[in-house]
Amino acid sequence: MNPHLFTGFIGLSVAMLSIGAVGVLVRRNPLVVFMSIELMLNAANLALVTYGRFTHTMDGQVFALVVIAVAASEVVVGLALITGVFRRGRRLDLDDLSELRE
Repeated sequence: MNPHLFTGFIGLSVAMLSIGAVGVLVRRNPLVVFMSIELMLNAANLALVTYGRFTHTMDGQVFALVVIAVAASEVVVGLALITGVFRRGRRLDLDDLSELRE
């Protein structure tokens, strides 16, 4: 793999991670926060696959597959919580949802 291409992919990964971190820190809507977390996980996947491609091993792809599995389970649990809160008629604001009591 070309070293310039490697730095380009790592730079893209850093940019995606930064955008996701800003989304998590700034936004208060849980759906937007979940999308930002998914963007950060995809940035990690891009960096892992780039590393695996650069070193000519399958390690990056294996770790990326593990990250995808963790992300899928995180989305299932998170969307179930958000759906439950929405059905109860509460506002979807992270500050208000810090305690999941009535």
